[in-house]
Amino acid sequence: MAKTIEGLYYSESHEYVRIEGEYGYVGITDYAQEQLGNVVYVDMPEVDDEVTAGEEFGAVESVKAASDLISPVSGEVVEVNADLEDQPELINQDAFGTWIMKVKLSDPSEVDNLLSAADYENCCK
Repeated sequence: MAKTIEGLYYSESHEYVRIEGEYGYVGITDYAQEQLGNVVYVDMPEVDDEVTAGEEFGAVESVKAASDLISPVSGEVVEVNADLEDQPELINQDAFGTWIMKVKLSDPSEVDNLLSAADYENCCK
């Protein structure tokens, strides 16, 4: 069973968001990185891009597969995790500690549509 972290919000497409004030840090879940295997590339949005909840914002490529990244929240990308450009394997080492993008939330209530840790775990069974 993939681990989850209480206090994060999860999407059925295996992304998480950690809310800090008006910002959300978005990454992929531990379950997702386990399914993908060794991550070799992360396609990230650009700073100032607008992302929309439920829409693609990038992709993760592994030795086994490529998977689209679906944003769990809407807003403006204010930062991307530059470490992933040279070290995409950081996601395999610590999926929940390695966010992909930081978003200034345009509608913080969107997290109400996401899953809790317990609900996400049920989704992964």
